[in-house]
Amino acid sequence: MKNAIRYYTKSKKGNTKKLADAVSAALGIEALDVSSDLSEKTDRLFLINAMYAANIDKEVVRFLERNRENIGEIVNMNTSASGASTLSAVKKTADAFGIPVSEKEFHCAASWIFINKGLPTEEDLKRAGEFASGLAE
Repeated sequence: MKNAIRYYTKSKKGNTKKLADAVSAALGIEALDVSSDLSEKTDRLFLINAMYAANIDKEVVRFLERNRENIGEIVNMNTSASGASTLSAVKKTADAFGIPVSEKEFHCAASWIFINKGLPTEEDLKRAGEFASGLAE
């Protein structure tokens, strides 16, 4: 099964990137940002993103639109200061492009300004890697 990892963040805190790096280490494949299109058909895309103003960023939407023919299924993973999931926003966008989305997801709280200082923890990142490993097989 061919897996790929793409992430998007505009934060300088790096929480989403930390999540992407944890998944990359667990799966042994490179995590690239959404400016890197998929070069071939991927069975499972681990899409790592964050909540911005209660939605996903337009760059994630553009990536999905450009790459819809090469995505077999999306597995959503995200961080947010509120701890809220981006699954419904990703699913709504993916549905519009005919891309299936797994009901299994991973999300965790992350720090932002003075909220949730120290999150995600090393344990959160370990759980993210274990989650991805369990689905990648």
